[in-house]
Amino acid sequence: MSEEKKTVLIVDDQEDARLFAETVVSEVGDFDIVTASNGEMGVEKAKEVVPDLVVMDVMMPVKDGFHAFYDMRQDERLADTPIIMLTGVSTQTGIKFSEKDMDEYLGEKPFAFLDKPVDPEKLEEAVRKALGL
Repeated sequence: MSEEKKTVLIVDDQEDARLFAETVVSEVGDFDIVTASNGEMGVEKAKEVVPDLVVMDVMMPVKDGFHAFYDMRQDERLADTPIIMLTGVSTQTGIKFSEKDMDEYLGEKPFAFLDKPVDPEKLEEAVRKALGL
């Protein structure tokens, strides 16, 4: 009997960033990949598919990644889903945001917090660890 395919949700408002993340995730393994272009859609998709992993941008229209992260954590089916946050905040604002800051801000930190431009090897390593591969 074959193991069921894992699902990875990628949430980013920039199409090229979604494609980049999809490419890196695909290098790790054969997963069902679902995408969303803003935080609100990301939360809806997460509730719909209950992914094994979420890779999500921070700065997005409609609902940013911090609020989407918080909303996902309120759903008991998503409460333990590993979430890798990707951010260009430091590039755009000069302010460096860390996992510790997020823990203090939301009371919980993501599985990983990677600065954009994302090093594909670091993202691949975080995906492997998050999925226990």
